[in-house]
Amino acid sequence: MNGIHDMGGLHGFGAVPIETDEPVFHSRWESRVYALTQVIDTAGIWNLDEHRHEIEKMDAAAYLTVRYYGRWLFAMERLLDRKNIVRTHEVERRIEGGAEGAQTQDPLSAIGRSWPLSDHQKIRWGAWRHEVAVQPKYSVGQSVCVRNMHPEGHTRVTAYTRGRVGTVAAVNAQAWVLPDTRADHRGENLQPVYNVRFSATELWGPQAEANPFMRIDLSEDHPETAEVTS
Repeated sequence: MNGIHDMGGLHGFGAVPIETDEPVFHSRWESRVYALTQVIDTAGIWNLDEHRHEIEKMDAAAYLTVRYYGRWLFAMERLLDRKNIVRTHEVERRIEGGAEGAQTQDPLSAIGRSWPLSDHQKIRWGAWRHEVAVQPKYSVGQSVCVRNMHPEGHTRVTAYTRGRVGTVAAVNAQAWVLPDTRADHRGENLQPVYNVRFSATELWGPQAEANPFMRIDLSEDHPETAEVTS
């Protein structure tokens, strides 16, 4: 998916502001969203990649203005509504009632909603790695080119690496979940993960500094064998 969430390498957003003694949370609501998300992550409602994919669906202007925890709240509300656990109109009704109204309203009824989940309905939030071996396609020192892929759904490939050539620096031959497909429940597609080393000039062009390098983790579906040029 191409979207504003993939901001790496984009220009025009100015310098990153650095706050002196920056607080963990800038507002009380941010700490509440953090706590709610941590609790819900253990309930088996969604997995990590599904949550990330939902954030990617935000309107670009909203993404840039609601800050980090606003994006978490957006994904939480949308997923809970779509899964028929807490509907959007119920949240809006509570907001309109304010603090006093929330105290006088009846608790949300479980009738007609998909809650609580049975054990077989629960989804593992994390569990990226499985304790099984897989056969890597690439090896350390091999040159690979990141596929120039533009999927409609979620992908963990950063846009600025597409079509760029790097060198495999490390191979993790254990079975890792492919986030691209687990995000919308198309399977875990277990595969190796490669740590690939890219030069700054390869990623950013001749205007970049010559010496820096970046190392980026890629699932096996993301690279392909680089063409050898004489």
